[in-house]
Amino acid sequence: MSVQTLLLDFSIDPARLGDEIGQKTVFGQLETVLKEYIPNLILATELKLEGGSLKLLTGKKGSTVSVRLFDRGLVTVNIEYYKEENEEPLINLKSARVLENQLKKYINIIKSQAYAPLKRCLFGRYYPTSDDRLLEYDIDAVIFDEQSPFQRVQIVHSKTLGNMLVLDELQNISEADLIYTETLMQRGKESYEGKEIVILGGGDGALLYELLKEKPKYVWMLEIDEVVMTACNKYLRSICGDVLETRKGPNYEVIVEDCMLTVNKFIADGKKVDYIFGDLTDIPISESACGELWEFMITILNSSFKILKPNGKFMTHGNGATSPESLELYEQELAKLKPPVKYTKSKAFVPSFLEDWYFYHISFATTDNGDA
Repeated sequence: MSVQTLLLDFSIDPARLGDEIGQKTVFGQLETVLKEYIPNLILATELKLEGGSLKLLTGKKGSTVSVRLFDRGLVTVNIEYYKEENEEPLINLKSARVLENQLKKYINIIKSQAYAPLKRCLFGRYYPTSDDRLLEYDIDAVIFDEQSPFQRVQIVHSKTLGNMLVLDELQNISEADLIYTETLMQRGKESYEGKEIVILGGGDGALLYELLKEKPKYVWMLEIDEVVMTACNKYLRSICGDVLETRKGPNYEVIVEDCMLTVNKFIADGKKVDYIFGDLTDIPISESACGELWEFMITILNSSFKILKPNGKFMTHGNGATSPESLELYEQELAKLKPPVKYTKSKAFVPSFLEDWYFYHISFATTDNGDA
């Protein structure tokens, strides 16, 4: 079941909407055509607004149609109705395009656009890209939904992606996203055999699961949210195996706490590791590198390099390729680190993100021997 919202946009000669009489004439023409597609349609109310007017109509089974006429020549039509799971739609994209063509002929429209219906229900089907464009997913079920002390944790099912972890209404990883983990760890380009590794975050378990296949000496995974791990252990076993079930093995340990507690303990103990993975928040989208998230990210960077061996590396995900400004801000912060660092980037198309994503591989610019 869902509420279907269908949007149509039109542009006409602004002179035709320049006064109240013109707007009534155009609306009358629209109403005539709309009544052919939506049964029992009647005008419920109308309002005069600054820069135009608004007409609200009601129709069959409580459907509503709002028509907004802007005196600059823009007309928007929003059609909304309730649809049961197996019920035929009152109006869908195909019939909306027929309606659009009818209106073009009847009203002398300059340009028009009909959009696929938004399916508004009690679980998310729409998630944003890195630059806030809305994507619709083929999600047909919510398998897990719980508010942890830190965030809303959901596992949803997609027909094409399988089960997918969603945190605070943002897609994180799905069963189809092995490329994300392999690009983050630079599989085939980095050797983890015999190495000591720290994962900051990584609650879905996918990175830990794949790293353990590379025969590391030891891996510490530092994740604060028990609910994320419980959900992924039950519903994302294809990407995390049993590493979240046992939580400790001969060469790994999952520590459930704020990652900075363990990092600070390593700093105090003089502990050094070969690799650190930042699998926490994405690079924030902002006009400048300030605010709580940026402060957290910069703290993580500075602290991580205090426990890296001279030839160690900090590996992390960045942001979408459509958000170059955020990547540039991040790189500006990397340039400020002391001691100085160098970095390379890689890019991969991540299926559940439906976009290209950047990853960073950061190391000291010089070693203890003074090598560049």
